[in-house]
Amino acid sequence: MELPYIEPFKTKMVENVPVSTKEQRKQWIEECQFNLFKLSSDKVTIDLLTDSGTGAMSDKQWAEIMLGDESYAGSLSYHKLKDTIEELLGFEYFLPTHQGRAAENVLFSVLVKDGDIVPGNSHFDTTKGHIEFRKAKAVDVTIDEAFDTSVYHPFKGNLDLNKLEKVLQENPKEKIPLILITITNNTAGGQPVSMQNMREVSALGKKYGVPVFIDAARYAENAYFIKVREDGYADKSIKEIILEMFSYAEGCTMSSKKDGIVNIGGFIGLRSQETFRQASTFNIIYEGFITYGGMAGRDMGALAQGLRESAEFSYLESRIGQVAFLGSKLKEFGIPVQEPFGGHAIFVDAKKMLPNVPQKEYTAQLLAVELYIEAGIRGVEIGILLADRDPETRENRYPKLEMVRLAIPRRVYSNNHMEYVAVALKNVFDRREELKSGFTIIWEAPIMRHFTVELERIEKKDLLFSNQSKNLELVTNELEV
Repeated sequence: MELPYIEPFKTKMVENVPVSTKEQRKQWIEECQFNLFKLSSDKVTIDLLTDSGTGAMSDKQWAEIMLGDESYAGSLSYHKLKDTIEELLGFEYFLPTHQGRAAENVLFSVLVKDGDIVPGNSHFDTTKGHIEFRKAKAVDVTIDEAFDTSVYHPFKGNLDLNKLEKVLQENPKEKIPLILITITNNTAGGQPVSMQNMREVSALGKKYGVPVFIDAARYAENAYFIKVREDGYADKSIKEIILEMFSYAEGCTMSSKKDGIVNIGGFIGLRSQETFRQASTFNIIYEGFITYGGMAGRDMGALAQGLRESAEFSYLESRIGQVAFLGSKLKEFGIPVQEPFGGHAIFVDAKKMLPNVPQKEYTAQLLAVELYIEAGIRGVEIGILLADRDPETRENRYPKLEMVRLAIPRRVYSNNHMEYVAVALKNVFDRREELKSGFTIIWEAPIMRHFTVELERIEKKDLLFSNQSKNLELVTNELEV
């Protein structure tokens, strides 16, 4: 008999899971103006808000915490991390930052200016925010297959080469500071980018004189998908695949809280000494000296170890396998999800799940709130709230996909927890016909509003009053005629 699969780790410490009643959760989420970010963690049973900084570190990572060198300049922990990044990713120059959006802030302070255009595959919220904050424009050139959750494509994160070349042809290269490849493509459902696509994007960049940069938050998961899905890579090691991926880029930003398996940290990797020198000035202004950049030495040591662990096939097989386990359970229940399953999360198609709720009423946010009320599970909306308003018209942007992301922390939950999540979502699915109205915004920030937005329910009586008003208007118009 063949031995069953086991996780490539064992538990050394446990943390109690908070439990609550449905009535308590209804009260708590209402007090938070239906914003799941505002909930305190003791009111959440299973937290799938994000996989960023929520993973469990290994014994070797905790050992690095004790070995941390906290020297202000020239820390040995810095050199350990620098050597790891050069070995794994191939970048000679490197700047530590306290997290990924800080890396974006520093790099874009050098590269992006007013009126610029940054093409890429579904820029994530902070990336787009940093671009638009500088009065530049993020242009999404993701392949069309990414926006149909039922279509199977092994690399839905790919950039559409025709869309990209159209942007490059129609704009002077001085207005395009970089092409951005996000691996994996979070906004489209944690979908990977193929090696062939990265190679071809790099070739287009060279043809038009525009450098390629990578948002590397989940680069190891992307390498895993290349190994198991792309022809010619089955016999390559994860480390070999990683080196080739980054060979097609001039630099990268990374939120190390994802595939670095740490609770804080980020970095910029660069080939150009000149770009490194310019970025160093902004790093010192915004983050700290260039050999710590807002990170403690102990955290740099833990990150160096985490980067090595995330490049192990056994770890990736376990991690991505758990995501697929949840996805398979949801499919069994008939719940519409983005397929194929992504690397770090399952994305539920809220439009298909709640067809009676119009997108303008924040369908995915309603689904996320109902899932929390049902079972204390906190997910996150990836839809109209996150898409934010157009910076010029201030009108809501309506993305093609309206989804709830269930992001799974690394090495934290068991498959029993995933079963609980699946059944809870099925319970919401079973009462979907009861859900006919969503939310309206009562307060929002001018940019990246989803983190702090305040909402209120659109009650049925409000809808009735609205319909009565429309009917009265029709009758009045007829009388005037």
